[in-house]
Amino acid sequence: MLYFIPTPIGNLADISLRALSTLKECSVILCEDTRISKSLITLLNQRFDARINIDKFISVHSHNEAEFVSNLTPSFFDKNVAYLSDAGMPGISDPGAGLVKYALKNGIEFEVLAGANAALIALVSSGFCEKEFVFLGFLPNTGTQRKEALQNALNQPYPAIIYESPRRIVPLISNIAQIDPSREIFAIKEISKKFQNKFFGSAQTVLDKLENANIDGEWCVVLGANELAKNTERISIDDIKSLDIAPKQKAKLLSKLTGKSVKSVYAELTT
Repeated sequence: MLYFIPTPIGNLADISLRALSTLKECSVILCEDTRISKSLITLLNQRFDARINIDKFISVHSHNEAEFVSNLTPSFFDKNVAYLSDAGMPGISDPGAGLVKYALKNGIEFEVLAGANAALIALVSSGFCEKEFVFLGFLPNTGTQRKEALQNALNQPYPAIIYESPRRIVPLISNIAQIDPSREIFAIKEISKKFQNKFFGSAQTVLDKLENANIDGEWCVVLGANELAKNTERISIDDIKSLDIAPKQKAKLLSKLTGKSVKSVYAELTT
């Protein structure tokens, strides 16, 4: 049996009773970082007298997950196995999806336990979500891909959730403020930890607040929906491609819609 067990993202007390009970039944833990998972088990045993006794910890992270899964046999799961990401829900901007697919394809019994998730906590805290939302995780770090991904986030007719590091949080908010200074955003750092802090307002207002703030820690940013896109009948990519206009004009329109550069879109249209 395979269990995907969410781990606390800050406050150790966020571990569930079911997670503690399940971990007691497991003999093997697959995890992003064995040091972090061993430390977590030690803390759980100390704080909650959990009496969790794991025989083996195996590192399965974003760089080796595909190789690990390719070498698996179904008999590996004859015993109870848990997968833990370093913090939060496995498979959400963390490894785990490869194991889920393996289990589905090979008829392996598995359960995903409920638990902590930074994206949903941030979304609810923002007050932006009426029904639909978009989760984008971490944007590309630099260059054209990052610009395109940010433009895509700003074009969404729904609230868009982004994860960000302390090193890039100020440049991210600064870029948003340059493109759309009045866009409402909500930013939260160190969710559920001692130094959790929330920032809300227009992109420019939040940027001003961050100039004098401690920005250490992991961040989650929620962009308010693009009201123009929300209230306008959306034009599809195929609609634009079918127009009887010059490729350069099509490229400009598609660039606005997709966030890609005009040059790259034009190349796609003419090759």
